[in-house]
Amino acid sequence: MRSPNFADAPLGLLDHHPNELRARHCHDDAFVAVVLEGGYQEAGDEGRFDVRPGDALIHHPFESHLDRVEAKGARVLVLGLPAELAATSHVRGRVGDPDALVRIAARDPRAAAAAFAEQFVATPDAALDWPDLLARDLCGHAPVRLGEWAERTGVRAETLSRGFRAAYGCTPKAFRADARARAALAAIRVGGEPLSDIAHRLHFTDQAHMTHAVARLSGATPGAWRRMVPDVKSIQDMADLGV
Repeated sequence: MRSPNFADAPLGLLDHHPNELRARHCHDDAFVAVVLEGGYQEAGDEGRFDVRPGDALIHHPFESHLDRVEAKGARVLVLGLPAELAATSHVRGRVGDPDALVRIAARDPRAAAAAFAEQFVATPDAALDWPDLLARDLCGHAPVRLGEWAERTGVRAETLSRGFRAAYGCTPKAFRADARARAALAAIRVGGEPLSDIAHRLHFTDQAHMTHAVARLSGATPGAWRRMVPDVKSIQDMADLGV
């Protein structure tokens, strides 16, 4: 299996060209994007957002999205994701003083990330149109039958896949596959749930199917990821011994 090609998100200031379109891409690192000037639309695994100066988007590891930049371009400050926000489900928010973050980042990127955590205020997610409602359902644990979904929501079945791809840069099937692989990877990394149980809970055909999906997304198998997870019992034993 070929290793995934991950997109870089270098820390610091990033300029997007006017009308730039960055096709759907995946980042293996977590980071924060704070909009300083201009604006763009981002559509990806966490939803679709129109962002302006003062807006901020949190990106978790192995998330994919596309970016559509406005005619006037955009300037963005990229920061590392502070640990206290690593598990948040709120990925869009506002910061009160983005210019202060720029000044701090020029001296100390880690301090800027900490300052971001203090400034960040989550804002409600609002679906822009039916593709966003479908994306939300595709990220759920229950399987989605596209024909039934189209009938229930009044979307023409023959336009469903095309319309979703126009908004998100991939088909509903591909989007669902990525969402399920990310959910599996998250479960693998945070605990000791048996891999076969994770595969069953997330509706993979079998554990081999999950292994392929996780490796395709991340470049490593579930077994490799599980070996990277600290042994919780060993950590507790060390704490009991005062190590």
